[in-house]
Amino acid sequence: MPPAAQGFSLDLHAAAYFGESRKAARRVFFRVNAKVATTAAPDLDTASDPPLNIFKPKTPYTATIKSVERIVGDKAPGETCHIVIDHGGNVPYWEGQSYGVIPPGENPKKPGTPHAVRLYSIASTRYGDDFDGKTASLCVRRAVYWDPETGKEDPARKGVCSNFLCDRKPGDKVQITGKLFLYRPSGKIMLLPESNPKAAHIMIATGTGIAPFRGYLRRMFMEDVSFKFGGLAWLFLGVANRDSLLYHDEFEGYLKEYPDNFRYDIALSREQNNKRGGKMYVQDKIEEYSEEVFKLLDEGAHIYFCGLKGMMPGIQDTLKRVAEERGESWEEKLSMLKKKKQWHVEVY
Repeated sequence: MPPAAQGFSLDLHAAAYFGESRKAARRVFFRVNAKVATTAAPDLDTASDPPLNIFKPKTPYTATIKSVERIVGDKAPGETCHIVIDHGGNVPYWEGQSYGVIPPGENPKKPGTPHAVRLYSIASTRYGDDFDGKTASLCVRRAVYWDPETGKEDPARKGVCSNFLCDRKPGDKVQITGKLFLYRPSGKIMLLPESNPKAAHIMIATGTGIAPFRGYLRRMFMEDVSFKFGGLAWLFLGVANRDSLLYHDEFEGYLKEYPDNFRYDIALSREQNNKRGGKMYVQDKIEEYSEEVFKLLDEGAHIYFCGLKGMMPGIQDTLKRVAEERGESWEEKLSMLKKKKQWHVEVY
């Protein structure tokens, strides 16, 4: 019997080194010891419905920053941070949901009013990284703008909320909302289906789109909870280079501990080539395993996509080409996947 049923014994404190040299590299630790207890907040596992609309934009909850950690190496194009927010157990959530964050200051488009809510997929399980149900983690890339004419960064056009979050220090306050899944009326499109613990789950992420899948995988493999996963979790992650890999050591750890239940494939666009000699994007990696992917989908697997919305056209084109090579209509197949609620997309 896999994961949580047996307890998790993985020790990941000897985490990855990024950069060319050990001296210059950045070390990121993800340490988990023995079996994880989650009884501190048992109601989080017994609730029948996911939390929705707990704190709205006009009445946000003031939470506290617990930690901000850079989690990419020196050669990554840009900075990505893992941010742990202490909500004191007052803004509960389920895996696959999002928090809204309201940065301080005025909305430049509507003087005198606060900034609009920015949504961030939550990168932890409902129990948080400390397993006590009182924190939530976000995976945030600092958004900057480089002027193509000057070749320099333009501070006036930087991302307001991402820079606010990445600049926080422990103890700083942040306003969050629980208006989860603002773009999805049902509020359930990215929730992890747990009715069948032996189901297959194919997760496709680019960059910080890894966030909800980290939550899924920690629930599947790291926590001793009511959900006793015994199926297959297959993660495809696309980033620029090896220094840009996010939570890589956690995923490598699952591979070592649960090889029958977890698969992990990466696409490094600036370091790898696809079979046509071009850059390796996540859709190219999916194509390499297309026969297995389509077979799993035919057998009822769930497939999830999370990342920048620009990822979807290339993925859709690849899946359509593969379907046609198999003598299938991609439009009909996609319609059936949606009808059976196997197709889950959250892009931004």
